[in-house]
Amino acid sequence: MSAPLSGWMRRAFSDPRLNVYVAAANGDVAVAERLYWWNIEVSGAFYGPLHCLELGPRNALDVQLRSAYARDMWWDAAPLTASGQRMVAEARAKCRRRGNASVAADDVVAQLSFGFWTSLLSNSRGSQYDRRLWVPILHRAFPHYRGRRKDLHDNLEAMRLLRNRIMHHEPIHHRDLTADHRKIYRLIQYIDRASAKEANALDRVQFVLADRQAVCDGSRLPRF
Repeated sequence: MSAPLSGWMRRAFSDPRLNVYVAAANGDVAVAERLYWWNIEVSGAFYGPLHCLELGPRNALDVQLRSAYARDMWWDAAPLTASGQRMVAEARAKCRRRGNASVAADDVVAQLSFGFWTSLLSNSRGSQYDRRLWVPILHRAFPHYRGRRKDLHDNLEAMRLLRNRIMHHEPIHHRDLTADHRKIYRLIQYIDRASAKEANALDRVQFVLADRQAVCDGSRLPRF
């Protein structure tokens, strides 16, 4: 399907990307254009909550691992999988490429991806993370969580994938974004309820979600 959208949008964003929005708008090009801009607006609104969700577990897990192994560079002693060891090596290499004469633990922590921290809660084949990391150490990073480690991992992984879609400028308008929003805050609350409360005070996701119809029917322009 060829979408007769604004010429500059087609040149800037490409027909394959824009045609997804035309299909979602049942062929109404005007609505498709406004939906595209609303998708950018709501993606931007999610940036703040996802920022807190990514940094919260990272720092909470790092604190517990430093304490358990009595060293800042705990990855030298922790039973990481081959994949985990590779990600640490890549993070160290990235620090060195940035010209750091000596790579500090905090530098490596900052370079480790959301995927790395989420993987510490997994129980992938052969990792034995559940018994060797979660039970003795990592559950302390989530003092307000009483469920299964697998459920926590799966929910964090789902939000990591949402974060990746947003950072790669993919469509998220079709998702149950209200449920995603609630899930982010539940996960933050498992670590620190005060952080969740303060982050929510600055959050505008719910307002953007409430205005979707107004944007798509043209009575309000997106704000981002």
